[in-house]
Amino acid sequence: MEVWEAMEGLKKKAASDESLRQRLLATREGANPLSAFCRISTEEGFPLYEMDVLSYGEDAYASMRRSTNGGGENSSMLAGEDDYYELFLAGLVPVSTEK
Repeated sequence: MEVWEAMEGLKKKAASDESLRQRLLATREGANPLSAFCRISTEEGFPLYEMDVLSYGEDAYASMRRSTNGGGENSSMLAGEDDYYELFLAGLVPVSTEK
């Protein structure tokens, strides 16, 4: 299973399992957040390893940088980071609709 497939499967499972979503979000608070995240993911049937997640994020970010049509380092498309773990967790936080 590729990193993207595992992350998408985990995201879908977390969307329907509040306990899992909370456990994944809580990994931010630990001493080794990515390690804890990968352990939970693997326990849930989506095997992920720290270096694979880090490499995937860096590769995806580099690909985006190459495709910005000359936008280079200053392109507004590059405001994100290469941290796929944080990007994943950000997607688990509900968006507030209150004003």
